[in-house]
Amino acid sequence: DSLGRGLRTCYRYLNQTSRSFAAVIQALDGELRHAVCIFYLVLRALDTIEDDMTISLDVKVPMLHEFHSYLYQPEWKYMESKEKDRQVLEDFPTISMEFRNLSKVYQDVISDVCHKMGVGMAEFLEKKVDSQHEWDEYCHYVAGLVGIGLSRLFSASELEDPIVGQDTELANSMGLFLQKTNIIRDYLEDQMDGREFWPREVWSRYAKKLSDLAKPENIDMAVQCLNELITNALHHVPDVLTYLSRLKNQSVFNFCAIPQVMAIATLAACYNNKQVFRGVVKIRKGQAVTLMMDAKNIQAVKAIMYQYVEEIYQKIPSTDPSSNKTQQVIASIRAMSLPGGTMTSRHHYSPIYLSCAMLLAALSWQYLSTLTKATEEYMQAGEN
Repeated sequence: DSLGRGLRTCYRYLNQTSRSFAAVIQALDGELRHAVCIFYLVLRALDTIEDDMTISLDVKVPMLHEFHSYLYQPEWKYMESKEKDRQVLEDFPTISMEFRNLSKVYQDVISDVCHKMGVGMAEFLEKKVDSQHEWDEYCHYVAGLVGIGLSRLFSASELEDPIVGQDTELANSMGLFLQKTNIIRDYLEDQMDGREFWPREVWSRYAKKLSDLAKPENIDMAVQCLNELITNALHHVPDVLTYLSRLKNQSVFNFCAIPQVMAIATLAACYNNKQVFRGVVKIRKGQAVTLMMDAKNIQAVKAIMYQYVEEIYQKIPSTDPSSNKTQQVIASIRAMSLPGGTMTSRHHYSPIYLSCAMLLAALSWQYLSTLTKATEEYMQAGEN
């Protein structure tokens, strides 16, 4: 009730376009909450243009390049989108007005990231992801820049130290780990929609066409390709742990940590799993609730990461071409998770504990049900 009309409208759009981010953004402290809300809506508008296949390239490419400038044009809006989230384009004047009401330090971050992301999106509209370097580059544009922008907002709010926003390499890894997890898990869905995000440099060693990996006769090679890409993604985990260890504000920590533990749990479920090429691989809702309840500090997150890389380690086939690399990256994650070589064991939950957890979930129904739905959206591809 204390918010102005424009800001109330922005939060309504936030809830309409993403239950997951609405839940965690609204839990942030102070003015950072508004800055991240507007940041999300601006990128959602940019992403809506990029996703809209009814817009011709000769119109779309200049729009993506110039989108950051629309933030300073009070009347700019786009009324011709056919996408489900088109309201953020049709009422962009409300979003841009609230953007201009933010402190300049927040405006500068959002505008800069929006500009870089628009240029990157335009670049990849007309080319496929071939090399592993291009895979990293694509993930940087659609997710790494989000991590960098958020980190700069955290520091600008003074809830976090300047180093959080200055260390762009770590912030980029936060985004890449999530985006690569999405891309790996969503192989079949993307194939059905005619999209390809797995890097040709990797999959071409296992099949003539990326779609061939879904054929039953190619399942063994498909799983080997899957394992190689998961090994690639795991290389970001040490950066993730370093990044999270620097955070001081509890609301910021929760905002950052929950998607990361969901990602490692998803990769553990996908590793060496033929089901990735046959259907949808998801973590269980009860598992997701437990992760959200646990991931409240860096020690707990390290224990969670340890648990899931151990699950992966136990599943490494001796004949897998990437087995040595997978073991090596898991060793580096172990070293960070267990600084002395000993582990404070993350307990396996007894039926009594689980009953208590369910009781707590019931007592906190509105909050936890929102976050439970969020876990599915966290890992949806395209949720930038």
